[in-house]
Amino acid sequence: MFIKKLTGLALAAAMVVGANSAALAQQALKWAHVYEEGSDYHQVALWAAEEARKRTEGRIDIQVFPASSLGKEVEINEGLGIGAVDIIYTGPSFVERYYGPIAISDYPFIMRGYDHWKAYRESDLFAELSDGYKDATGHTVMGLVYYGQRHVTSNFPIEKPSDMEGLKIRVPNSPVMLMFPNAVGANPTPMAFSEVYLALQQGVVDAQENPLPTIQFKKFYEVQSNINLTGHILNSLLIIASDSAIGRLGDDAEIVETVLKEAAAKASQGIYDSEQSLVQWFRDEGINVNEIDKQPFQDAVKPMLTDPDQVPYEMEHFERLQAL
Repeated sequence: MFIKKLTGLALAAAMVVGANSAALAQQALKWAHVYEEGSDYHQVALWAAEEARKRTEGRIDIQVFPASSLGKEVEINEGLGIGAVDIIYTGPSFVERYYGPIAISDYPFIMRGYDHWKAYRESDLFAELSDGYKDATGHTVMGLVYYGQRHVTSNFPIEKPSDMEGLKIRVPNSPVMLMFPNAVGANPTPMAFSEVYLALQQGVVDAQENPLPTIQFKKFYEVQSNINLTGHILNSLLIIASDSAIGRLGDDAEIVETVLKEAAAKASQGIYDSEQSLVQWFRDEGINVNEIDKQPFQDAVKPMLTDPDQVPYEMEHFERLQAL
């Protein structure tokens, strides 16, 4: 009888261990973003999902949902807080709603180029701002992704700020994206990313602005004849994970964090490399790619960058970023 009881206890214990193992094997994370399946961002997310699966021996299953299939940018940011999504790509300009200073890198002409951006990514400033976002939201910034320099597309050349006066230009629905068009007298029109192509095609808006790789994979060049190299924003994305999701991963959390940081670096290099060859690619496609003097555009924006009423960061942040 005693032996039978021990056997029963052993079986029960084995069932508990088995159940725990099964639970670990079934840890699924939803990674949501607004970019197309063919974009570098989505492909790198798929790479990260496979790496996480391999490095955890199948215990972590990252499921990637592209092209706004789990919501537009504002919605997936909100989804982190309610557990609808676990990981997202999002712009610092959208995160500004939760913790303003972290949006500093996306303000017009504040970044001097890719090397400056990389210095910021590795800086104490970025680490501090990431901590500030976590304090405000409970979510963790896993990495900074290079999105590219944003340029204006239109159906006529834009060579000086006055060429943009009254121009109905689509921008993402975030405060930072309004600064540049407002500074040059344009008419900024917030609109979801997924709606832009049709809006351009139908003339709902006259122009839009995005980096060259985005203009290519979203095919905006099919409905806009000119790419004007304003380079007004050197744009980033953040990879953010909800703490509730990471908290349930146990020892595998460190592996997932490592993979996401590697993914950020991989996507960044891919976007930067593609940027270098795309001017010629667009010209070969018959698109007018217009080199412009950026100084008048910079002069229009500059007073706003140090106006405490118009920016969410402190002047100390601005000075530290400029000093990098």
